[in-house]
This record gives sequence, structure tokens and C-alpha cells, in this order.
Amino acid sequence: MRRHHKSVWTNSITSITIAVFSGILFIFFTALLLSLIMYYILGDMRISKIFSILAVCFGTYLSTYLCGKFRRKHGLTEGIISGALIYIVIVILGIIFFKEFIGIKKLLLLTVSGAVGGVTGVNSKRPKNFTE
Repeated sequence: MRRHHKSVWTNSITSITIAVFSGILFIFFTALLLSLIMYYILGDMRISKIFSILAVCFGTYLSTYLCGKFRRKHGLTEGIISGALIYIVIVILGIIFFKEFIGIKKLLLLTVSGAVGGVTGVNSKRPKNFTE
């Protein structure tokens, strides 16, 4: 007889934790990719602020989208919570490494992109072969 294993997405704390850690990784790799594009292809540092905003928005959106897609409920609240937790991690890392505080605008940006990603993920098509 086959055992039924619960998915990691059934627990909201676990799914938010996965979304936060994957969001930090997505932000890091997106920022790395955009900085390589800026340095090697564009050769201009004037748009670095726009690229950093894009990296933060895309990383948060993608992580909460995946969380909402597999969790299938509470996309708005979990997206906002994930965005706020990503902001807290970024603030702590900014204080530790750069000794400066990141502005409150970044919190608004992360919570909005997290909420949009969570809602979009919940309302998207269910993944194939997904069992809870």
C-alpha cells in the first residue's frame, strides 16, 4: 500500500520560508545577470538604479508567484508577508555589510510585487502532476 506524503506547500510557514529564501536567491541572480549586461553590453552605469529595482521586483514577484502557484490559496496575504520578510532580510544585510538603512520605498515595492506575484500564482493554471 502506498503512503500519502504531504506536500511542503500545505504548511503556510514552510511555504513562506521557501518563498523568502528563493526570493533572495532570485534577486541575487537577477542582479548578477543585469549587472553583467550593464557592464559588458551597455557599458553605462547610469541605469544601475533602474536595474536594481527591476532585480528586486522580478525576484520577489517570481518567488511569490511560485509559492502561490503551488500553495493555491492565500496568495495576497502570503505575497505581502513574503515581500515584507524579504525586505527585512535585505535591511539586515544592508546594515551588516554596508552600514546603511534601506528606505521605506523598497518595502512598498517588495510588498506590492509580492502581492501581485502571489495573486497571479494562485489564479494561474494548476501545475501538471501536482498532488497535495
